[in-house]
Amino acid sequence: MAFAGKVIKLMAIGVLASLAGSALAAECGADKLGTTRTIKLPRDGALYGTQQHAALPLEQGEVVLTFDDGPEPAGTPAVLAALASQCVKATFFMIGDKLERSPELARRVVAEGHSAGLHSNTHAHLSAFGAQQQLDDLRKNQAAYQAAFGASAPAYRFPYLEETPTMLAALKAAKVTVMSIDLGINDWLPNDTTEVLMVRLAENLTKTGRGIILMHDANGPTVKALPSLLRLLKDKGYKVVHLEWEK
Repeated sequence: MAFAGKVIKLMAIGVLASLAGSALAAECGADKLGTTRTIKLPRDGALYGTQQHAALPLEQGEVVLTFDDGPEPAGTPAVLAALASQCVKATFFMIGDKLERSPELARRVVAEGHSAGLHSNTHAHLSAFGAQQQLDDLRKNQAAYQAAFGASAPAYRFPYLEETPTMLAALKAAKVTVMSIDLGINDWLPNDTTEVLMVRLAENLTKTGRGIILMHDANGPTVKALPSLLRLLKDKGYKVVHLEWEK
């Protein structure tokens, strides 16, 4: 009964989000950044992100927005508001213990049309763990995701991008996509300004011309800068591509 109640609640949230999304879509004119297209990936354990793996099938000038380290009550709602204001969809890689503390916020992310994946259970350096400890961390992260969403996670990003053979093998066996990055904005310094983050984004986009962008919805300066970062993408003619996964 408890699970059935959760499913009904999720359906209700989805209906409300759909209605809100329909109203927002009517406001998504040419002045908005928008989401140009969606790529639906199979659940086959592929690896993407040119800092470590193969490139996503993106055209020049296409970017994928991703956020790590949430759900964070102090930051994620403002990130969602900024994305909604520009009609943009993103992918959020979530930490297990934060999922357990803020499951409603996690469900809000997905209800608003974004996709979600895993980002370890406690954001530890997995390379410092033994094999069984790594697998235990993955199991806890998967369990937190399952409890929040009633489904298995389709994707995983390693904390600090520190991949290990043990985890890569386990994720491949579970057909979970490993999502690295193509570029970031190094947004983990508490004294960063909006101007600094905009310069980093512009410089790194000039180098790559496309790709998976790493940001953090748990980082205060990023949350503050996001409206400006989205405007920068719009002004420079970049197109946002959203990622989803087959059921």
